[in-house]
Amino acid sequence: MKRFKSPAEVKVGVVGYGGAFNMGRHHLNEMKRAGMTPAAVAEIDPERLKVATTDFPGIQTFASLPEMLKKSDVNLMAIITPHNTHAKLALQAINAGRHIVCEKPFAITTAECDAMIAAAKKKGVVVSTYHNRHWDGTILGAMKQVQAGLIGEVFRVEAHMGGYNLPREWWRSSKSISGGIMYDWGVHLLEYSLQILDSEIDEVSGFAKNGFWAPQTKWKNDTNEDEGFATVRFKNGKWLTLCISSLESNPKRSFVEVTGTKGSLIMDWAFNEVITHDGTTVISTKYKNPDAEGWKLYQNIADHLVKGEKLIIPGEWARRPIHILDLACRSAKLGKALKAKYR
Repeated sequence: MKRFKSPAEVKVGVVGYGGAFNMGRHHLNEMKRAGMTPAAVAEIDPERLKVATTDFPGIQTFASLPEMLKKSDVNLMAIITPHNTHAKLALQAINAGRHIVCEKPFAITTAECDAMIAAAKKKGVVVSTYHNRHWDGTILGAMKQVQAGLIGEVFRVEAHMGGYNLPREWWRSSKSISGGIMYDWGVHLLEYSLQILDSEIDEVSGFAKNGFWAPQTKWKNDTNEDEGFATVRFKNGKWLTLCISSLESNPKRSFVEVTGTKGSLIMDWAFNEVITHDGTTVISTKYKNPDAEGWKLYQNIADHLVKGEKLIIPGEWARRPIHILDLACRSAKLGKALKAKYR
Protein backbone atom coordinates (compact mmCIF):
# COMPACT_ATOMS: atom_id res chain seq x y z
CA MET A 1 0.00 0.00 0.00
CA LYS A 2 1.24 3.47 -0.89
CA ARG A 3 2.33 5.53 2.11
CA PHE A 4 1.76 9.25 2.32
CA LYS A 5 4.48 11.64 3.49
CA SER A 6 2.11 13.52 5.79
CA PRO A 7 -1.57 13.46 6.80
CA ALA A 8 -2.13 16.68 4.82
CA GLU A 9 -1.36 14.76 1.63
CA VAL A 10 -4.41 12.56 2.27
CA LYS A 11 -7.29 14.21 0.43
CA VAL A 12 -10.61 13.18 1.95
CA GLY A 13 -14.22 13.27 0.90
CA VAL A 14 -17.65 12.08 1.95
CA VAL A 15 -20.35 10.32 -0.01
CA GLY A 16 -23.61 11.60 1.42
CA TYR A 17 -24.15 14.98 3.10
CA GLY A 18 -27.73 14.48 4.29
CA GLY A 19 -29.26 16.53 7.08
CA ALA A 20 -29.65 13.73 9.63
CA PHE A 21 -27.16 14.33 12.47
CA ASN A 22 -24.96 16.43 10.10
CA MET A 23 -22.72 13.40 9.75
CA GLY A 24 -21.06 14.66 6.56
CA ARG A 25 -19.77 17.74 8.35
CA HIS A 26 -18.79 15.65 11.37
CA HIS A 27 -16.73 13.18 9.33
CA LEU A 28 -14.89 15.88 7.40
CA ASN A 29 -14.12 17.77 10.60
CA GLU A 30 -12.82 14.60 12.29
CA MET A 31 -10.64 13.85 9.26
CA LYS A 32 -9.39 17.45 9.32
CA ARG A 33 -8.62 17.14 13.05
CA ALA A 34 -6.40 14.16 12.20
CA GLY A 35 -4.47 16.40 9.78
CA MET A 36 -6.07 15.20 6.55
CA THR A 37 -7.40 17.60 3.90
CA PRO A 38 -11.16 17.89 3.14
CA ALA A 39 -11.47 17.97 -0.63
CA ALA A 40 -14.83 16.75 -1.95
CA VAL A 41 -18.46 15.90 -1.26
CA ALA A 42 -20.83 13.72 -3.30
CA GLU A 43 -24.55 14.18 -2.57
CA ILE A 44 -27.71 13.69 -4.65
CA ASP A 45 -29.53 16.63 -2.99
CA PRO A 46 -28.35 19.96 -4.49
CA GLU A 47 -29.54 21.83 -1.39
CA ARG A 48 -27.27 19.77 0.82
CA LEU A 49 -24.36 20.43 -1.55
CA LYS A 50 -24.93 24.15 -0.94
CA VAL A 51 -24.68 23.50 2.80
CA ALA A 52 -21.41 21.64 2.24
CA THR A 53 -19.88 24.60 0.39
CA THR A 54 -20.89 26.86 3.28
CA ASP A 55 -19.39 24.47 5.84
CA PHE A 56 -16.20 23.98 3.80
CA PRO A 57 -15.64 26.93 1.43
CA GLY A 58 -13.94 25.88 -1.80
CA ILE A 59 -14.67 22.17 -1.42
CA GLN A 60 -15.47 20.28 -4.63
CA THR A 61 -19.06 19.06 -4.94
CA PHE A 62 -20.48 16.28 -7.11
CA ALA A 63 -23.96 14.91 -7.77
CA SER A 64 -22.84 11.27 -7.63
CA LEU A 65 -20.04 8.98 -6.57
CA PRO A 66 -19.09 8.04 -10.17
CA GLU A 67 -18.66 11.74 -10.94
CA MET A 68 -16.48 12.20 -7.85
CA LEU A 69 -14.34 9.20 -8.76
CA LYS A 70 -13.88 10.49 -12.29
CA LYS A 71 -13.21 14.15 -11.54
CA SER A 72 -11.53 14.27 -8.13
CA ASP A 73 -8.26 12.94 -6.73
CA VAL A 74 -9.68 12.14 -3.28
CA ASN A 75 -7.67 9.39 -1.54
CA LEU A 76 -10.00 8.47 1.34
CA MET A 77 -13.79 8.46 1.28
CA ALA A 78 -16.36 8.10 4.04
CA ILE A 79 -19.61 6.44 2.93
CA ILE A 80 -22.49 8.12 4.82
CA THR A 81 -25.58 6.74 3.11
CA PRO A 82 -28.40 4.28 3.97
CA HIS A 83 -27.14 0.91 5.18
CA ASN A 84 -28.17 -1.10 2.11
CA THR A 85 -26.04 1.13 -0.16
CA HIS A 86 -22.76 0.84 1.77
CA ALA A 87 -21.34 -2.20 0.00
CA LYS A 88 -22.33 -1.11 -3.53
CA LEU A 89 -20.84 2.37 -3.15
CA ALA A 90 -17.77 1.19 -1.26
CA LEU A 91 -16.96 -1.39 -3.94
CA GLN A 92 -17.10 1.29 -6.64
CA ALA A 93 -14.63 3.42 -4.69
CA ILE A 94 -12.37 0.51 -3.72
CA ASN A 95 -12.16 -0.69 -7.31
CA ALA A 96 -11.15 2.85 -8.27
CA GLY A 97 -8.24 2.56 -5.83
CA ARG A 98 -9.65 4.72 -3.00
CA HIS A 99 -9.44 4.03 0.73
CA ILE A 100 -12.85 3.62 2.39
CA VAL A 101 -14.52 4.16 5.76
CA CYS A 102 -18.17 3.09 5.89
CA GLU A 103 -20.50 4.57 8.46
CA LYS A 104 -21.69 1.86 10.77
CA PRO A 105 -23.04 -0.71 10.19
CA PHE A 106 -20.30 -1.85 7.81
CA ALA A 107 -22.95 -3.54 5.62
CA ILE A 108 -26.08 -5.66 6.04
CA THR A 109 -24.81 -9.14 5.13
CA THR A 110 -21.65 -11.13 5.75
CA ALA A 111 -21.31 -11.62 1.99
CA GLU A 112 -21.20 -7.86 1.45
CA CYS A 113 -18.48 -7.54 4.11
CA ASP A 114 -16.47 -10.33 2.48
CA ALA A 115 -16.75 -8.67 -0.94
CA MET A 116 -15.43 -5.35 0.36
CA ILE A 117 -12.59 -6.96 2.31
CA ALA A 118 -11.52 -9.07 -0.68
CA ALA A 119 -11.66 -6.11 -3.08
CA ALA A 120 -9.63 -3.92 -0.69
CA LYS A 121 -6.93 -6.59 -0.39
CA LYS A 122 -6.77 -6.94 -4.16
CA LYS A 123 -6.45 -3.18 -4.71
CA GLY A 124 -4.15 -2.59 -1.73
CA VAL A 125 -6.41 -0.06 -0.01
CA VAL A 126 -7.89 0.38 3.45
CA VAL A 127 -11.47 -0.59 4.24
CA SER A 128 -12.78 0.28 7.69
CA THR A 129 -15.95 1.25 9.54
CA TYR A 130 -16.72 4.31 11.63
CA HIS A 131 -16.78 2.50 14.98
CA ASN A 132 -15.89 5.67 16.85
CA ARG A 133 -17.77 4.31 19.89
CA HIS A 134 -14.92 1.83 20.29
CA TRP A 135 -13.51 4.73 22.35
CA ASP A 136 -16.65 5.76 24.28
CA GLY A 137 -15.97 6.56 27.92
CA THR A 138 -18.25 3.78 29.15
CA ILE A 139 -16.39 1.00 27.30
CA LEU A 140 -12.97 2.51 28.09
CA GLY A 141 -13.97 2.43 31.76
CA ALA A 142 -15.48 -1.05 31.51
CA MET A 143 -12.33 -2.50 29.96
CA LYS A 144 -10.23 -1.09 32.82
CA GLN A 145 -12.62 -2.46 35.43
CA VAL A 146 -12.82 -5.89 33.81
CA GLN A 147 -9.06 -6.13 33.31
CA ALA A 148 -8.50 -5.11 36.94
CA GLY A 149 -10.48 -8.20 37.96
CA LEU A 150 -13.13 -6.24 39.87
CA ILE A 151 -15.89 -8.68 38.87
CA GLY A 152 -13.77 -11.80 38.47
CA GLU A 153 -14.00 -13.94 35.36
CA VAL A 154 -16.54 -12.55 32.92
CA PHE A 155 -18.86 -15.18 31.47
CA ARG A 156 -22.00 -13.30 30.35
CA VAL A 157 -22.86 -9.98 28.69
CA GLU A 158 -26.43 -8.71 28.22
CA ALA A 159 -26.89 -5.81 25.83
CA HIS A 160 -30.26 -4.17 25.38
CA MET A 161 -31.92 -0.97 24.26
CA GLY A 162 -35.52 -0.04 23.65
CA GLY A 163 -38.75 1.62 24.57
CA TYR A 164 -42.42 1.43 23.75
CA ASN A 165 -42.78 3.52 20.62
CA LEU A 166 -44.02 3.65 17.04
CA PRO A 167 -41.01 3.70 14.66
CA ARG A 168 -40.24 7.02 13.01
CA GLU A 169 -41.13 7.46 9.34
CA TRP A 170 -37.64 7.38 7.87
CA TRP A 171 -35.43 4.86 6.09
CA ARG A 172 -34.00 3.51 9.34
CA SER A 173 -37.38 1.90 10.07
CA SER A 174 -37.39 -0.03 6.76
CA LYS A 175 -36.11 -3.60 7.06
CA SER A 176 -34.76 -3.79 3.48
CA ILE A 177 -32.93 -0.47 3.75
CA SER A 178 -31.68 -0.54 7.35
CA GLY A 179 -31.19 -4.28 7.81
CA GLY A 180 -33.64 -4.41 10.69
CA ILE A 181 -34.21 -3.15 14.21
CA MET A 182 -30.90 -4.53 15.54
CA TYR A 183 -28.63 -2.91 12.94
CA ASP A 184 -28.51 0.67 14.16
CA TRP A 185 -27.72 0.72 17.89
CA GLY A 186 -27.29 -3.03 18.03
CA VAL A 187 -24.06 -2.88 16.06
CA HIS A 188 -22.62 -0.47 18.65
CA LEU A 189 -23.65 -2.65 21.57
CA LEU A 190 -22.13 -5.70 19.89
CA GLU A 191 -18.91 -3.79 19.25
CA TYR A 192 -18.71 -2.96 22.98
CA SER A 193 -19.52 -6.57 23.91
CA LEU A 194 -16.96 -8.10 21.55
CA GLN A 195 -14.23 -6.05 23.21
CA ILE A 196 -15.20 -7.58 26.56
CA LEU A 197 -15.81 -11.15 25.31
CA ASP A 198 -12.83 -11.61 23.01
CA SER A 199 -13.40 -15.22 22.00
CA GLU A 200 -14.28 -17.18 18.89
CA ILE A 201 -17.98 -17.18 18.02
CA ASP A 202 -19.52 -20.65 17.91
CA GLU A 203 -23.18 -20.14 17.01
CA VAL A 204 -25.97 -17.56 16.93
CA SER A 205 -29.69 -17.93 17.64
CA GLY A 206 -32.07 -15.19 16.55
CA PHE A 207 -35.65 -14.37 17.53
CA ALA A 208 -38.02 -11.71 16.19
CA LYS A 209 -41.47 -10.29 16.89
CA ASN A 210 -43.09 -8.76 13.83
CA GLY A 211 -46.33 -7.12 12.81
CA PHE A 212 -47.50 -5.03 15.78
CA TRP A 213 -46.40 -1.58 14.61
CA ALA A 214 -46.23 -2.33 10.85
CA PRO A 215 -49.89 -1.48 9.99
CA GLN A 216 -49.35 2.03 11.38
CA THR A 217 -46.13 2.72 9.46
CA LYS A 218 -45.33 3.87 5.92
CA TRP A 219 -43.36 0.68 5.18
CA LYS A 220 -46.14 -1.83 6.02
CA ASN A 221 -44.68 -5.24 5.06
CA ASP A 222 -41.14 -3.84 5.05
CA THR A 223 -41.19 -2.31 8.54
CA ASN A 224 -38.44 -3.32 10.96
CA GLU A 225 -39.12 -6.02 13.50
CA ASP A 226 -40.95 -4.86 16.64
CA GLU A 227 -38.24 -6.62 18.62
CA GLY A 228 -35.07 -8.44 17.67
CA PHE A 229 -33.22 -10.76 20.04
CA ALA A 230 -29.99 -12.71 19.58
CA THR A 231 -28.02 -15.15 21.68
CA VAL A 232 -24.36 -15.67 20.84
CA ARG A 233 -22.49 -18.70 22.13
CA PHE A 234 -18.69 -18.46 22.22
CA LYS A 235 -16.30 -21.39 21.91
CA ASN A 236 -14.88 -20.74 25.38
CA GLY A 237 -18.33 -21.31 26.93
CA LYS A 238 -19.22 -17.64 27.47
CA TRP A 239 -22.34 -16.07 25.99
CA LEU A 240 -23.89 -12.79 24.94
CA THR A 241 -27.47 -11.63 24.46
CA LEU A 242 -28.66 -8.63 22.46
CA CYS A 243 -32.20 -7.25 22.55
CA ILE A 244 -33.41 -4.17 20.66
CA SER A 245 -37.10 -3.48 21.10
CA SER A 246 -39.86 -1.01 20.27
CA LEU A 247 -42.23 -2.98 22.53
CA GLU A 248 -40.25 -2.53 25.76
CA SER A 249 -42.75 -1.24 28.34
CA ASN A 250 -40.23 -1.65 31.18
CA PRO A 251 -36.89 -0.31 29.90
CA LYS A 252 -33.77 -1.67 31.59
CA ARG A 253 -31.67 0.59 33.82
CA SER A 254 -28.69 0.57 31.46
CA PHE A 255 -27.70 -0.74 28.06
CA VAL A 256 -24.92 -3.26 28.84
CA GLU A 257 -24.63 -5.50 31.90
CA VAL A 258 -21.53 -7.64 32.38
CA THR A 259 -21.59 -10.59 34.79
CA GLY A 260 -18.52 -12.18 36.32
CA THR A 261 -17.76 -14.72 39.01
CA LYS A 262 -17.24 -12.01 41.66
CA GLY A 263 -19.81 -9.43 40.67
CA SER A 264 -21.49 -7.41 37.94
CA LEU A 265 -20.64 -4.33 35.92
CA ILE A 266 -23.45 -2.00 34.88
CA MET A 267 -22.31 0.17 31.97
CA ASP A 268 -23.78 3.68 31.75
CA TRP A 269 -22.73 6.92 30.12
CA ALA A 270 -21.20 9.02 32.92
CA PHE A 271 -20.57 6.35 35.58
CA ASN A 272 -20.15 2.59 35.48
CA GLU A 273 -21.33 0.69 38.55
CA VAL A 274 -19.58 -2.37 39.95
CA ILE A 275 -21.71 -4.56 42.23
CA THR A 276 -19.96 -7.21 44.32
CA HIS A 277 -20.73 -9.15 47.49
CA ASP A 278 -18.72 -10.75 50.30
CA GLY A 279 -21.23 -13.46 51.10
CA THR A 280 -23.38 -11.32 53.36
CA THR A 281 -23.15 -7.72 52.12
CA VAL A 282 -23.80 -6.29 48.67
CA ILE A 283 -21.31 -3.56 47.77
CA SER A 284 -22.03 -1.01 45.04
CA THR A 285 -19.23 1.23 43.77
CA LYS A 286 -19.55 3.81 41.00
CA TYR A 287 -16.62 4.76 38.79
CA LYS A 288 -16.55 7.96 36.74
CA ASN A 289 -15.92 7.06 33.13
CA PRO A 290 -13.03 8.64 31.22
CA ASP A 291 -13.78 11.11 28.45
CA ALA A 292 -14.70 9.65 25.07
CA GLU A 293 -11.88 9.55 22.53
CA GLY A 294 -13.75 8.90 19.29
CA TRP A 295 -11.36 11.20 17.45
CA LYS A 296 -8.80 8.40 17.67
CA LEU A 297 -10.50 6.51 14.82
CA TYR A 298 -9.47 8.92 12.07
CA GLN A 299 -6.19 9.65 13.84
CA ASN A 300 -5.41 5.94 13.68
CA ILE A 301 -6.34 5.81 9.99
CA ALA A 302 -4.11 8.80 9.24
CA ASP A 303 -1.24 7.22 11.19
CA HIS A 304 -1.81 3.94 9.33
CA LEU A 305 -1.66 5.66 5.94
CA VAL A 306 1.39 7.77 6.82
CA LYS A 307 3.37 5.77 9.40
CA GLY A 308 2.12 2.24 8.80
CA GLU A 309 0.68 1.93 12.31
CA LYS A 310 -1.66 -1.02 12.90
CA LEU A 311 -5.26 -0.35 11.89
CA ILE A 312 -7.47 -0.69 14.97
CA ILE A 313 -10.77 -1.15 13.08
CA PRO A 314 -9.95 -3.21 9.97
CA GLY A 315 -12.67 -4.73 7.81
CA GLU A 316 -12.27 -8.07 9.58
CA TRP A 317 -13.12 -6.51 12.95
CA ALA A 318 -16.08 -4.60 11.50
CA ARG A 319 -17.39 -7.84 9.96
CA ARG A 320 -17.78 -9.53 13.38
CA PRO A 321 -20.93 -7.70 14.58
CA ILE A 322 -22.43 -7.85 11.08
CA HIS A 323 -21.87 -11.60 10.97
CA ILE A 324 -23.76 -11.93 14.27
CA LEU A 325 -26.65 -9.76 13.06
CA ASP A 326 -26.80 -11.55 9.70
CA LEU A 327 -26.90 -14.96 11.40
CA ALA A 328 -29.49 -13.73 13.92
CA CYS A 329 -31.86 -12.53 11.19
CA ARG A 330 -31.48 -15.77 9.24
CA SER A 331 -31.85 -17.84 12.41
CA ALA A 332 -35.09 -16.04 13.33
CA LYS A 333 -36.57 -17.01 9.96
CA LEU A 334 -35.36 -20.62 10.11
CA GLY A 335 -36.16 -21.18 13.77
CA LYS A 336 -32.81 -22.74 14.61
CA ALA A 337 -29.30 -21.78 15.70
CA LEU A 338 -26.69 -21.21 12.99
CA LYS A 339 -22.99 -21.94 13.20
CA ALA A 340 -20.62 -19.01 12.80
CA LYS A 341 -18.09 -18.88 9.99
CA TYR A 342 -15.86 -16.17 11.48
CA ARG A 343 -14.64 -15.59 15.00
